[in-house]
Amino acid sequence: MKALTRSASPRRVLFAIGTMVLMATSACASAPATTNNPLPQATAAQATPAAQPRVPLSTVESLRQLIDNHQLTEMRTTYNSTYGASLLFRPETLGYYVVLFHGKEFWRVMQTDSFDEAESLYRTFVSQTQTLGQVEIDTTRLDAGNKYAEHMIAVNEAKLRSLQQDANNQQQQARQVAEAQEQARQQAVTLSSDLHNTNAQLEAVKQQVRALEAMQANPALVLPTPAPAPASTTATPAAQPQQPPAASP
Repeated sequence: MKALTRSASPRRVLFAIGTMVLMATSACASAPATTNNPLPQATAAQATPAAQPRVPLSTVESLRQLIDNHQLTEMRTTYNSTYGASLLFRPETLGYYVVLFHGKEFWRVMQTDSFDEAESLYRTFVSQTQTLGQVEIDTTRLDAGNKYAEHMIAVNEAKLRSLQQDANNQQQQARQVAEAQEQARQQAVTLSSDLHNTNAQLEAVKQQVRALEAMQANPALVLPTPAPAPASTTATPAAQPQQPPAASP
């Protein structure tokens, strides 16, 4: 009996365990499914943003991107003042870009796959640049002409001031020369009169010198004539014979 009891006990345990497992499995199957996410699936799906559609680039932006990536070849470019037109070629797609620009800003960009159409668009843009740039060209020329005229006025005014200064200096020098000439003329008149007087004095002195030289060169003895005696009131003395004058030594 003990042996039967010992052999029956493990069976009851296994049966009981199996019954519990089946009950738990059926309970789990009948219970509603739960998740750790508190939001419902529909809300989670709405929380995820949908992918935005890709916006295509504009022609100008596409052209700038191609230029930055060095994917374009410049075939023609014409400038008229700050306006210009260019014909660009994209070898990868055999496409052409015709550009009308002002300064560094693209104004109009046309894209085509036809070379003839690109050439026609380019000629049209070039003609437009000629019309648009003519005003700036005329303005530039007129502004340069005004600046040149103002510069020439300043140069000629400076030259006029210099010539006036030279003329004033020449007039001042002429007055100084005239005054010096007048003083020299007066001094010449004075000197001429002094020279005449001096020549007269010189001639008189020369005559005296010649007279004395002649007297010294005469060998005859010439004595001076004595002075006559004073006349007497009572009687007239007899006349004394005259003696010849002593010769000068």
